[in-house]
Amino acid sequence: MAVYTHVDPDDLAALVARYDIGTVLSCKGIAEGVENSNFLLETTGGRFILTLYEKRVRESDLPFFVDLLDHLAGRGCPVPAMIRDRKGAAIQQISGRAACIIQFLPGISLTKPTGSQCEAAGAALGAMHRAVADFAGERENSMGHRHWREVAQATGDLDVVIPGLQAIVDAELAFLDARWPTTLPAHVIHADLFPDNVLMLGDEVTGLIDFYFAATDFRAYDVAVTHASWAFSADGNRCDAARAKALMRGYAHEITLTDAEVSALPLLARGAALRFLLTRAHDWVHTPADALVTRKDPAPFLNRLRRYQADDAASLFVAA
Repeated sequence: MAVYTHVDPDDLAALVARYDIGTVLSCKGIAEGVENSNFLLETTGGRFILTLYEKRVRESDLPFFVDLLDHLAGRGCPVPAMIRDRKGAAIQQISGRAACIIQFLPGISLTKPTGSQCEAAGAALGAMHRAVADFAGERENSMGHRHWREVAQATGDLDVVIPGLQAIVDAELAFLDARWPTTLPAHVIHADLFPDNVLMLGDEVTGLIDFYFAATDFRAYDVAVTHASWAFSADGNRCDAARAKALMRGYAHEITLTDAEVSALPLLARGAALRFLLTRAHDWVHTPADALVTRKDPAPFLNRLRRYQADDAASLFVAA
């Protein structure tokens, strides 16, 4: 989450007046994240999140996200509802941006999850995969494997971000292009289930949020993304074996991966690490200086990539 576009108070009051959620008490920008402009909206009817869609989220994709959240909520997954106005519309316009008002869920995002919390997150991911298996919607993964080279090129000289990074990325892109699988089980995935996109109270998952990278892709790739974001130290230098096992154990409570998926996990994890290395490098270079946004250091994902490149990387995905 972040703030790129600011909202005029009169425009906000007019927007909220379309809903049965009371009147505006306050609206504060949220600096975390990098994708959309987000605000904590408090009204006389409660707390909500106001999201203005920027950058990588296309307005034409918003009905897909609304339908996906409706589907998951109907299957009992802890996802936030898109609030609809009196005419039943969830997608609005404000400050020249498409926008939604979204249910506020209880819970906190973790910075140092425990093994038990990793297990709960793995189980929540598995339950989400089971719930979405019959979802009819589809969306190309705009941040998937076939787009990574474009992101690298759009960033410019990667050596400006980290010395020597250009050669590392070029070599990894060539390696993954030659080996990326084509026949693994696929359906809509979250594709960004970092700890800051999971709300928890104690060891209980109370919310899965920020589905704006959700797309049709390999479910095992979603496991790899979650592994890369939950099992490592903040600097990416160390994979915590206990947390990694707990995450995989939680997922296995809900879904048993095929042998082909298990074999592919180290490769998919290399791809996940490269994806976030590239998008963080891109945002490091191109984030506007006046944006209320916390830029994320790409280096920890270079460290993850190096760990996933090791000969023993398969051992990181063992559940027991």
